[in-house]
Amino acid sequence: MSKMRVVGIRVEQPQNEPVLFLREATGERYLPIWIGQAEAAAIVIHQRGTPVTRPLTHDLLREVIVALGHELREVRITDLQEGTFFADLVFSDGKQVSARPSDSIALAIRAGVPIYAEEKVLAEAGLFLSEEEVEVVEGASAEAEADVEIPEEELAKFKEFLDSVSPRDFTSPEGE
Repeated sequence: MSKMRVVGIRVEQPQNEPVLFLREATGERYLPIWIGQAEAAAIVIHQRGTPVTRPLTHDLLREVIVALGHELREVRITDLQEGTFFADLVFSDGKQVSARPSDSIALAIRAGVPIYAEEKVLAEAGLFLSEEEVEVVEGASAEAEADVEIPEEELAKFKEFLDSVSPRDFTSPEGE
């Protein structure tokens, strides 16, 4: 298993699909993972330190984990099946929860925990990049993060949702 670091997000054209790039902390392989727009935005918002008025989903999940007395220890990218990556959230008590890598990584960067990739995943999907490609991925990662655009319609729906919810919406009715 190799420790990974988040390099950044690059938007693949012409499909406008975000790709999350991880790199081995002590190696040369990169691991590209295609992710959704919302997850890309969540990662970029945190990396940039962009203030948000209400907690985003991954911030909320981190707070729930802590409030329940648990501690996220690490995230593992565990498998790749038919083009789909799989990950586990690993907790300090040894429990593991299967999750999408994009959500796992968004949570890991908020919790400040390490990200690992299984060797079999790196053997199958890891890339050795040329110097030119490294420059594009590493050097342009900040630019690429700025290129992640959330469609206006999706952003409007999200803002509307945030304006319409209150903490009471997340509590169960009495007796349940």
